[in-house]
Amino acid sequence: MKNLIKTPAQKDTNVSIYYEDQGSGQPIVLVHGWPLSGSMWEYQVPVLVEAGYRVITYDRRGFGRSSRPYSGYDYTSMTEDLHDLIEKLDITDIILVGFSMGGGELARYAATYGTSKISKLIFISSIAPYLLKTDDNPDGAPEVVFHEMEENIKKDRAGFLKTFGEGFVNYEDNKDLISQGQLDYNFQIAIDASPKGTLECINSFGRTDLRGDLEGIEIPTLFIHGDADHIVPLAPSSQQGHQLVKDSQLKIIKGGPHGLYLTHKKELNTLLLDFIL
Repeated sequence: MKNLIKTPAQKDTNVSIYYEDQGSGQPIVLVHGWPLSGSMWEYQVPVLVEAGYRVITYDRRGFGRSSRPYSGYDYTSMTEDLHDLIEKLDITDIILVGFSMGGGELARYAATYGTSKISKLIFISSIAPYLLKTDDNPDGAPEVVFHEMEENIKKDRAGFLKTFGEGFVNYEDNKDLISQGQLDYNFQIAIDASPKGTLECINSFGRTDLRGDLEGIEIPTLFIHGDADHIVPLAPSSQQGHQLVKDSQLKIIKGGPHGLYLTHKKELNTLLLDFIL
């Protein structure tokens, strides 16, 4: 377990990004979702390490054990953090995996820094390429959805996150697949995050158009999504991403909610290994 200390471009303060580096072999970098941390990958890391990979998880700025700056929650700044981590570790031939909001960093990284150091991309329940409903993105979610999320965070962050956590895994439908203890753990991770970061990231994952970022990807790419995801609709996200990335693959997990890395971890882990081995 280590810390990466960096000075973000055009920022006034240093930001420390916490990361964990386990195993050996080809590197896999896992980018977590909102409002969680690198701890969300508990049931993927051992599987990947035991399969012979070096697995690196990190906490996005404002979340987990990383710094909690008051600004810099746009995808350009957050992708700088990922880039600096990759440069600090001096790794290449990377398999880059992003869950939910983490898909945005994958898309922006590829568009900004290229893919010379990346061998494969995996988007899981990803927000990319564009969640907001617009005239040219009719399958997206209406603006009011993200506005209400922001207002609820401002009004009662704890109450909102408690309810959001249940919808994250379709708890009423999946009580046999996930425990109340796991829900409580997820809530603890979420409530410990920076309130400002939690709020600002809604704008990033909800309103950032990443379609142009995805169009230039030319390396093997996999999209994984659950067909029961009520948080990130399939059509404007993984389905559209699959259409934009040439020769990409789209795998649908039947009955999978947004948080399928918990409820359908066996199916997810199998898809990951099948794609990277």
